[in-house]
Amino acid sequence: MTMIRKFMMYGFAVSICSMIWLTPASAQNALDFKLKASMVESANSQFTITLSGEQIEDLYAYEAKLAFDPERLELVKAETDIEGFSVSPIVKNGEITFAHTKIGKVKGEKGKLDITTMTFKAKKAGTSQVKWTAMKIVDQNLKSQTLSPNIATRFMKLFADISGHWAKADIMEMVDRGVVSGMSMDRFAPNDKVTRAQFAMMLAGALKLKEGSGNPFKDVKKGAWYEDSVKKAYAAGIVKGASAESFEPEKEITREEMAVMLVRAKAYALGVKPETLKEGKLPSYSDDGSISGWARSSLSVAVQAKLMKGRSASLLAPKGHTTRAESAVVLKRLLASL
Repeated sequence: MTMIRKFMMYGFAVSICSMIWLTPASAQNALDFKLKASMVESANSQFTITLSGEQIEDLYAYEAKLAFDPERLELVKAETDIEGFSVSPIVKNGEITFAHTKIGKVKGEKGKLDITTMTFKAKKAGTSQVKWTAMKIVDQNLKSQTLSPNIATRFMKLFADISGHWAKADIMEMVDRGVVSGMSMDRFAPNDKVTRAQFAMMLAGALKLKEGSGNPFKDVKKGAWYEDSVKKAYAAGIVKGASAESFEPEKEITREEMAVMLVRAKAYALGVKPETLKEGKLPSYSDDGSISGWARSSLSVAVQAKLMKGRSASLLAPKGHTTRAESAVVLKRLLASL
């Protein structure tokens, strides 16, 4: 196609889009628009969405507008199987505008058809939404109408290492809420152990703790990635040191230590003292004797409040180390209890 021909077709498409804006809108209730993603969730980053319509009578040209979060998604391409000329999609301020027109004196499309297919790339793990906000259509007589489908579809980018994992749903919910994050774009490392500093950071983020002042711990160095979170959690009374001057930030946290922090966090969020929270009788675990005296009360509260469960029906594993998956699960339970 010559450059002149391309220019003429582009000008025609733009003029059609201008008519869509300028011609008075009318309603046509028979039209039924649908928006569907190629998949609900996947470890793959790319997915497509299809804009389709049913009971279409005469679709000669159209302009579709969609809203999305540019921090989560990137538009890769937009295309249509309808014959004619498409204007390259315009992406600005979280909105996509895609226009297409047939060429010459031909009839518009009718019946049930796929109008546009768009391919997106997820920039990060989590759930993203695409919403079809507006559809301006022109028939073969250049009469137009403006419609507002206001329908949305979602896609969840999973971490590759949690597909089929028992905690997948809870992990992804906490990712969407900004409470936990992956080790990389594709890896959450659900079975990796969690340090005391990491769990303090998760709690600070989950409860949106205010700035804390003071740091009595010599091993929480100024400028360390966890300094701010530990200070916030300490000011809120959620964490204490392993000693008066030591927090042991890099030490892997045990389940009983986690229980103590969880109970203090719940008390802080409710505006009460930890000792006022209701204790329950611990179920009979074969490792009951390994529970530290300083943690027994907190474990009783945590189990009673259903913040924690045993590793199995017979094992509580109080000295066991907490995994990243377990951390996400207990944080979800904590927020749900509030």
